[in-house]
Amino acid sequence: MTHPRVRRVEVPQAARTAGESATADYASAFELRSRQARSGTPEQWARATFEDAPAVVRWILLRGWTLVLGLRMGPRPSPGHVLGWELTESGSASVTLDARSPLIAARNVVVVDDSGVVWVTFVRYHRRLSRLVWAAAAPVHHLAVPWLLGLAGRKHTASRGPRS
Repeated sequence: MTHPRVRRVEVPQAARTAGESATADYASAFELRSRQARSGTPEQWARATFEDAPAVVRWILLRGWTLVLGLRMGPRPSPGHVLGWELTESGSASVTLDARSPLIAARNVVVVDDSGVVWVTFVRYHRRLSRLVWAAAAPVHHLAVPWLLGLAGRKHTASRGPRS
């Protein structure tokens, strides 16, 4: 069995929308190439990536988001939230997850098309300190997102679809 590979890519124009994305101070995108990506919805991919991660990883993510970045997370589990991120837009091609803190506004956009899944993150700084805090968090983000997306891809390949 081959393992899905995740690589950093340019932020797709389709992921740039009005609001947070258009005024972002930081943007990154990671792509999981998979011809089977459309067998799951963007929301299923988002949930598989965050909520199906190992328990210890979810615990670390939540502590980093809340204690380091100060993000205010919503209820877990919840049909309107993905591991605490508010589900603000959902469609057949993409889903948008938002979280805010006094330091930053963060947005994750998950785009699914015939060639795979692209996970895009936008961050907007609210204070001068925000840039320093994100500079410390970004290396963890650059490791975590590809690993989590790859893990979801491996589970997807094994089961022929992300969880419902």
